[in-house]
Amino acid sequence: MTERLADISARIESISQLGAVVNAMKGIAAARAHTARAQLEAVDSYAATIAAVMASALGPEARSQGNLRPGKARTGFLVFCAEQGFAGAFSERVLDSLDTVPDPESLFLIGSRGLSIAAVRGIVPAWSAAMPSHTPGIPKLADRITRVIYDAVGAGLIESLEVIFTGLEAGRLTVMRQTLFPIDLSNLPLAAFENPLMQLPVEELIDSFGADYFHSLVCKTALHAFAAENEARLEAMSAAGSQIARELEVFRARLRSVRQEAITAEIIELGTGAATALEQS
Repeated sequence: MTERLADISARIESISQLGAVVNAMKGIAAARAHTARAQLEAVDSYAATIAAVMASALGPEARSQGNLRPGKARTGFLVFCAEQGFAGAFSERVLDSLDTVPDPESLFLIGSRGLSIAAVRGIVPAWSAAMPSHTPGIPKLADRITRVIYDAVGAGLIESLEVIFTGLEAGRLTVMRQTLFPIDLSNLPLAAFENPLMQLPVEELIDSFGADYFHSLVCKTALHAFAAENEARLEAMSAAGSQIARELEVFRARLRSVRQEAITAEIIELGTGAATALEQS
């Protein structure tokens, strides 16, 4: 009986420690997701400012022409998966959204955990990188992504780029797919003023701002993916925490039952001993 009590107590202690780890992971994930969501507003404002400048420089006629560089002969895919585990089927859902296995030369994958899952599926990217553990590292990641994509375009490997990531839509985590370039000029906002005074040729100016605009879109997408991964981890850890709470209640009930059995056995033993003593006297 004593051994059973010790085993159950040890099990409760082990589950309680696991619960503490899960709660800590929940807190970290919630804090990271909140930080990323808060920073998205600044990135959106930056991208909108660049878009407004491009719209002013181009004028309404150029914006009506559509893509800045039309043609989609070879499409590249920038895919954001999970960096770490304990996020449910986060990476699996992203990889499932690929219609077919992309040409390795046209696939660029972010996230160490997603990379290992892709390898199991026989998907090998041309380039991969780890997602930073904190949001201040995302602009540097965007710098690396921009250089790699521009090199791929320069080498003729891709002519357009689609990004696949997980974002928040109607309060739910949803896998999204967007075109990053060619830039669709028709989506630029209405210019606040037309024909601004410029010291550079329009094409050179647009190329310069286009690079900054692309960088801002990559930062924005990475922040969405970063926040979504941590929100998925928060959901997974919340579910794990609920399961731990249920298991703790089961083992605590079992401990109370075993203790009651032990007390009952001791009372019976004492009663039997007292009765035996009276008979002998």
